[in-house]
Amino acid sequence: MDILSVVGVIIGFAALLGGNFLEGGNWTSLVNGPAALVVVGGTLGAAILQTPYSGIKRSLTLFKWIFKPPRLHFKSGIKQVVSWAMAARKEGLLGLENIAEKEKDSFAKKGLQLLVDGSETDVIRHVMETDLIVAEQRDHDAVQFYESMGGYAPTIGIIGAVMGLIHVMQNLADPAELGPGIAIAFVATIYGVAFANLFLLPVANKLKACIKQQSQFRELLVEGIIAIADGENPKVIEMKLSGYLH
Repeated sequence: MDILSVVGVIIGFAALLGGNFLEGGNWTSLVNGPAALVVVGGTLGAAILQTPYSGIKRSLTLFKWIFKPPRLHFKSGIKQVVSWAMAARKEGLLGLENIAEKEKDSFAKKGLQLLVDGSETDVIRHVMETDLIVAEQRDHDAVQFYESMGGYAPTIGIIGAVMGLIHVMQNLADPAELGPGIAIAFVATIYGVAFANLFLLPVANKLKACIKQQSQFRELLVEGIIAIADGENPKVIEMKLSGYLH
């Protein structure tokens, strides 16, 4: 589990509640069901409206990366590629067939299979880079779901505040109700801004970082497999790929 994500969420919302407390406020003053319904429901509705089903489905799959990102060990990946290169040097490219069958990662498995089939290096690079680009774009499209909610939430919060003020204006004859009514109206604005800046936008940026790291790991595999196809020395391949460790 990525403990920093948990710590970040806790610190963000604790700072919000702590600041309210130090100002003499009560946490119950920030609790308002109708405001939460307007902000959360309105934000979800707007984001769902603009996002295709496949994007929503993928965004829900990626959400777990916030607290449990994919494990990508670049050093282990380089060692794995070097072991493939050594096997190919000893037994030829056909010696990688058994390795390809046992490989669990579909991206690496496709590259190894292309090697075994004797494909040209240009073909291998084109096929693998196409898969990489398409997968990266699909994940970025899914992240747009959270990013768009981060953009809509503050505006929906203002709409909620205006709706609350409308009700306040209807009770102008009762001055005692004006102060509490206005305070409650602006709770929707707090919900919208806090929801966007303390959760939705950080989630989108965290997922982008995970996607970038995954793409770099796959680039490492592409370069390694191309080097094996070119018959490069395993030691040279290791030195070439070591740049990904930085």
